[in-house]
Amino acid sequence: MEVGLRFGVPAVAAGCLAVLVSAGLSTTPAVWSPVSPWAVAAVVWAGQLWHIGRQTGRAELGERPVRYLFGIANTLSLLRSGLYSVVAGLAVAAPTAMVVWLPGLCYGVGIVLDTLDGTVARTVGQETALGERLDMAVDTAGFVAAPVVAVCWGLLPPWYLLLSVARYAFLGAGWLRRARDLPVFERPDSDLGKYLAGVQMGFLTAVLLPVVPTGLGWRLAPIILAPSLAVFGRDILAINGLYPPNCGTDAAGHSDDA
Repeated sequence: MEVGLRFGVPAVAAGCLAVLVSAGLSTTPAVWSPVSPWAVAAVVWAGQLWHIGRQTGRAELGERPVRYLFGIANTLSLLRSGLYSVVAGLAVAAPTAMVVWLPGLCYGVGIVLDTLDGTVARTVGQETALGERLDMAVDTAGFVAAPVVAVCWGLLPPWYLLLSVARYAFLGAGWLRRARDLPVFERPDSDLGKYLAGVQMGFLTAVLLPVVPTGLGWRLAPIILAPSLAVFGRDILAINGLYPPNCGTDAAGHSDDA
């Protein structure tokens, strides 16, 4: 079961997505790209699913593994993961008239699904550790795929990729502390990060569709990006116990001096 979850599911999903993108979408690689959009999309989706499968043990699956894995909420998250993988594949596609609208459409639909999966999970009582990990992995993939496409297609300046770097820097800081057997402290109890994430999603969707003219997008980019980078920086300090509101208490409620 674990082998199938870690390798079988990602391989099958990658193959299906590769066939869908190559056969169903009229995409051609950009002149600078040595790889096809379908190949990138398949690899990105397989990578997301492998990452989740690696963290999911047999004991967690219970007696009904299929139902646990593919409940309604998780299925919505998996669909969102596939859409973001298509967005990632389009980063190496030529922005022709046939596909220029596609990244924004896929990313926008993914955002809608993001608002639904948590609500559905709570409504039907399917909130699980797997769902939480899946949601975080897909969120991270989206905050990488969308800026990369926008930058590769010239819709946003290259330094907008700092949004993706900041996301991984935050995750890496937490991983490093756990690897060193150090406490990971709580982030400030604030909805500011969620609000700014919503602003980023809306802005990236508008840029990718494209609803926002390219020149205006470039001018708005520093205004939209700066608050998110500041919050990521605050949260990195917080999980390291360097942000004052933590008062030396980690995520488990233990004092750093204990």
